[in-house]
Amino acid sequence: MRDEKISDFLTRLADRVPAPGGGAAAALHAAQAAALLGMVARYSTGDKYAEHASAIAQVIALTDELRGVALRLAEEDAAAFTAVTEAYKLPKDTDAAKTVRSATITAALVGAAKPPAEVVVVAAACVELAEKLLPIGNPNVITDVAAAAEAARAAATTARVNIEINLGGIKDEQARIELTAQAGRVDDIAVRADQVTAAVRKEINR
Repeated sequence: MRDEKISDFLTRLADRVPAPGGGAAAALHAAQAAALLGMVARYSTGDKYAEHASAIAQVIALTDELRGVALRLAEEDAAAFTAVTEAYKLPKDTDAAKTVRSATITAALVGAAKPPAEVVVVAAACVELAEKLLPIGNPNVITDVAAAAEAARAAATTARVNIEINLGGIKDEQARIELTAQAGRVDDIAVRADQVTAAVRKEINR
């Protein structure tokens, strides 16, 4: 996926195949958020921004890392969802087969919920970096901070529904608690993303 042309990925996304799907799209939203913030940070270097050089350097390093993580999660999500579809194809003609199938499906559902749960973490980090960058970044690219916040919000809200769709089949109570907690973070992420965008719009519409 890392080396695939955008047009080729979109063709696969539009095709009647199990993966990639919404989970991979969520991860790519997060990757774009991180990339946009990295771009703004790189436009915020030099003598004019010397006072914030350390903070800007940290944003650059973190967004580069987050971009890589998000791409990995896009790949992992596609693989995990494929594992779910394969698990549902297992035979159920005997009691033993049913037991194996049920356990495999449960494990696959937990696996499928983990990448979107991690996408929520990446999205939250991107919104936090957008908040940090907004007051110190280059005002000429301030709209890209809002674009990053909106991409992060889309990543989080899309990831949430991909967590929730898997929760129904997960019997492991600890896994359910952890995944539910991650999904529960999304409303706050969305509110904070809205606040970043509102601040940008206020600035550009003065």
